[in-house]
Amino acid sequence: MKNTGFDARAYLPTVPEQPGVYRMVGSGDELLYVGKAKNLRRRVSSYFQRTQNSPRITLMVAQVERVETTVTRSEAEALILENNLIKEFRPRYNILFRDDKSYPYIRISKHEFPRIGAYRGAIGRDARYFGPFPNVWAMREAIQLIQKVFLLRTCEDTVYANRSRPCLLHEVRRCTAPCVGLIGAAEYAEDLRLATLFLAGKHGEVVERLSEQMQQAASQLAFERAAQLRDQIRALQKVLHKQFADSARDEDVDLVAAVEQGGIVCVNLAMVRGGRHLGDRAQFPAAGAGDAQETLAAYLAQHYLEHTPPARVVLNLELSDEDALPLQNVASGPPRNERERIWMELAEKNAGIALAARHGSAERGSQRLEALKAALALEEAPRRMECFDLSHTMGEATVASCVVWQEGGMKKSEYRRFNISGIAPGDDYAGMRQVLQRRYEKVAAGEGVRPDLILIDGGKGQLGVAVQVMAELGLDIPLVGVAKGEERIPGKEELVLPGRDEALLLGASSPALQLIQEIRDEAHRFAIVGHRARRAKKRVASALEDIPGIGPVRRRKLLAHFGGIQGVRAATTEDLCRVGGISQKLAEQIRRQLN
Repeated sequence: MKNTGFDARAYLPTVPEQPGVYRMVGSGDELLYVGKAKNLRRRVSSYFQRTQNSPRITLMVAQVERVETTVTRSEAEALILENNLIKEFRPRYNILFRDDKSYPYIRISKHEFPRIGAYRGAIGRDARYFGPFPNVWAMREAIQLIQKVFLLRTCEDTVYANRSRPCLLHEVRRCTAPCVGLIGAAEYAEDLRLATLFLAGKHGEVVERLSEQMQQAASQLAFERAAQLRDQIRALQKVLHKQFADSARDEDVDLVAAVEQGGIVCVNLAMVRGGRHLGDRAQFPAAGAGDAQETLAAYLAQHYLEHTPPARVVLNLELSDEDALPLQNVASGPPRNERERIWMELAEKNAGIALAARHGSAERGSQRLEALKAALALEEAPRRMECFDLSHTMGEATVASCVVWQEGGMKKSEYRRFNISGIAPGDDYAGMRQVLQRRYEKVAAGEGVRPDLILIDGGKGQLGVAVQVMAELGLDIPLVGVAKGEERIPGKEELVLPGRDEALLLGASSPALQLIQEIRDEAHRFAIVGHRARRAKKRVASALEDIPGIGPVRRRKLLAHFGGIQGVRAATTEDLCRVGGISQKLAEQIRRQLN
């Protein structure tokens, strides 16, 4: 195809025939697309042939004004560079999944008595990590089982270091209380070894070892210990027996299924660890769109550069060697036996369920938007709505929230909170004025994103303030006040509109009101969470500030040493004296005032 902004025929002979990354750039230096190639000239040339594989690529090529290339030492190095550029610049025509670093892990620290706990984030060398788990429920189930069977500690280090007596977890037989010396280091290390074997999938070895210990305890007439080991074995076997998709082998497998329905592609990742099916996780591209095969290739590149693949990855679609590059060091491909085929059918079925839910949600959202447009007599259905609410306790620690609904759902990345100050306590009108001025001053100056509709949680008074602020800023944005009504019953909210004396009553069954309720409730929740955090921070500081002799330095030391005000309250006089700068007399005074 011909492109008026780019002379492909003159440029292509200059492209090297080496591995690397290419960047399609449009007008205004907009980065349109980033790709990798084993042979840059061959790959870039394929875009400018007469026939294209998809309308999306055809549209992208029509906007190209120049192509930039970067040569790398290998195709694998090009894959890493491509992934970094996609995540940094988010090109319009690349298929981009949300950053999945949020997969949960189980973390075991490297202390003398290691702690086991949940973890999200980058993997370091300061601990041992097991995972990732497909969802938080699978991870929590594993931690709860380890607590029940192996009794490892889960408390934070600040709590562990300041215990003087066993906590409740020891009383209910979920911890051996190493904090107060009720278990030796060697015995705890053996429990830890068995727990790590279990997390590594070696279930049979764990049960066998526990059985040996039980028989040994019984032969030594240590019947209480033998009974404890018997209960541990039963708890393990109960979990292992209830696995509906179990494998006879202790193997680690990922099953990745890409399914397309109605122009939307879902990629479902199912995880099998140690022969146990841990569940799955359905994901949709956050940006870009392509067919199932293209989307699957994009997911593999982004996911397995962040997470080490298991020994086996099963795919429901065939990919070229170039697209399967992220899996070059593992066994990958279609199901190779009946067990993998059943697992893949489950993965595809769950992807279909997720797609059906997505289509239903999209259809329901479209209906609600059209109903809102009709109810408010808007020229067009709003693509972006912002809602404001205030939260305080008798005027203390006032916080305003701004939540954003955009093109089908809540956009949490654009939520904002505003700490309100300089107003009379409890003056909601002044608080609403302040937050609206702070939010829309930049919009009035031509900066920031302009919403299509603004919702105000409140009645005529709050709406009147909003009308005044918009007039002062010279903005013409539709406004709606959402009042709870006289009965304050959900479904009987009154919509207050500028210039209209009577409130609009839509009724609980109205799709338009249901959409407004969803956004209003989210603004309310977000404001309350912010207010409680601000109030708690203020009260924690004031609790220690009121004690003579406790200045900023000592206050910071106390809170850091004990992990917060609750830890300070629970500390004994001797514990407090261990903090630098705290004398016996001052420690006693702290305990008197906090307790």
